[in-house]
Amino acid sequence: MKQLDPLFFPKSVALVGATPDPAKLGGIVLRNLLRLKGTVYSVNPKYGEVLGIPSFPSVTELPETVDLSVILRPAAEVPALLEAHRGKARFVLIVSAGFAEAGAPELQADIIRIGREGGLRLVGPNCLGLYNPRHRLDTMFLPHACLKRPKSGNVAVVSQSGAVMICLLDAIRMSNTGISKVVNYGNAVDLDAPEVYRYLADDGDTAVVVSYLESVGDGRAFLDAARFLSDRKPLLILKAGKGAGGGAAAFSHTGRLAGNYEVFHSLMNHYGLHEAADFDELLDGAKAVSYQRPAPGTRVCIITNGGGSGVLAADECTRRGLELPCLPEGVLRGLRASFPSFYTVANPIDLTGQVRVDDYREALFAVRDVCDGFLVIALTGVAGVTLRLADHLREFREQVGKPLVVHIAQGGVAPRLIRLVERAGIPVYPSPERAVRGLASLLVKGEPHG
Repeated sequence: MKQLDPLFFPKSVALVGATPDPAKLGGIVLRNLLRLKGTVYSVNPKYGEVLGIPSFPSVTELPETVDLSVILRPAAEVPALLEAHRGKARFVLIVSAGFAEAGAPELQADIIRIGREGGLRLVGPNCLGLYNPRHRLDTMFLPHACLKRPKSGNVAVVSQSGAVMICLLDAIRMSNTGISKVVNYGNAVDLDAPEVYRYLADDGDTAVVVSYLESVGDGRAFLDAARFLSDRKPLLILKAGKGAGGGAAAFSHTGRLAGNYEVFHSLMNHYGLHEAADFDELLDGAKAVSYQRPAPGTRVCIITNGGGSGVLAADECTRRGLELPCLPEGVLRGLRASFPSFYTVANPIDLTGQVRVDDYREALFAVRDVCDGFLVIALTGVAGVTLRLADHLREFREQVGKPLVVHIAQGGVAPRLIRLVERAGIPVYPSPERAVRGLASLLVKGEPHG
């Protein structure tokens, strides 16, 4: 068993502060926890039973040592509650806020000391905690009616901020991507990003890790763990606190110094770690690498039926350091012989509004050995773009295997086409620029294919 398995796959969970009231946080979290594949205990001296499960006056009264205990009580009560957890819990998740981030560093120091002396692993404080759909573990104090959970999938989210974690989960759900594991670790008095990175590196359910940071505790431990993880699967990091104002905000949020962003940024570049510039880039990259594995090379071919969209994509390629190579003369001759004279045969290849759907296939296979990644733009407001495009894209991915992303827009068959293309393992984006950002996450500097 791995060290963090009892945290992500607890066989037993206690909720300190449970209540039957669905309007209170203790009632919301309890209802979420009752879905767990395991045993759930209520800890509240007011009740003998809550929502059909036994309730105990104190953690000391629990019939077993639980894998995870969740504390939902005011910060001032937490030290005494932690003392009671000695020998009764392996991990303790402290949801409560009001510690270093709120100007109470002494209170935070107390819980650190108690945790260490009592052999307790701590998550938080000031956090939402955990979500593992495979185990039906959900410690978030958000009703399902307010935040629809993403489906089970292969993207893990590691976030210092609970608010950003919520935004990520909602955006991931909307992008038709799924979640493997989620952890929001807040003030990080014990469990921190590096330990989670190392765990996820060997997690068979996770193919890509998305991480939001406001501060880094031990810089060397962070870099070592990030490199360890990124050597095994894609890691996309969004670092907040880039300027003086952002750094101050990060400190007030989690009570940890944000550090010098320029140093962080240069180290990320030096070690080849993927840093997203903003929230959208983080999401676009996560979607791409959840569908396909990154591959070496930076040469891109754009195939479009809208000249303007192709230009926007080309501009974004330039901004991202991706190459748009000139196509070899033999490829150009072959395409010109097959295509109408009004098509633009270059890079981008513009099939125009008079496109014939099979021309997408011909163009893709003609440039298969010329480039390392491919962007197909399909504006569906014209008669020539049909659902058969999904078959052509699937065939190309299966036979060629290189990174391929798609931008689909303009209505008509677009909704059905998007579903078919994504079922084929090809990510679809709502704009040319976002499609390029996704493709950039799939292309890494190195020796190109072929």
